[in-house]
Amino acid sequence: MTHFLQISTATETRQQAVELAQSVVRARLAAGAQIIGPITSVFWHLGEFGEGEEWKLLLTTSDDRYEELEQHLLERHPWTNPELCAVRIERGAEGCLRWIGDSVTPTPGTP
Repeated sequence: MTHFLQISTATETRQQAVELAQSVVRARLAAGAQIIGPITSVFWHLGEFGEGEEWKLLLTTSDDRYEELEQHLLERHPWTNPELCAVRIERGAEGCLRWIGDSVTPTPGTP
């Protein structure tokens, strides 16, 4: 049985989030992307407490495509060490899960 994931990351600008979303969906590494923001983040980074405005990016994919998706994001993300977290989608509408699986299955001539 195929398992599905929701992956989250964040960027400093909306345009960076849009560019990452477009690149992973075009590469069929994610079925879709949602960009939420701006949001306020409060965090520890490099030993310092901080607060900032970010744009949250949520992606859906399958377990099978996760490693490639992670590598793709890490290579193209504007930050050196971005937050990149995946959570398993435990349940979902059958049609939605089928759409995710179909969308991230490479077709001839695509990666």
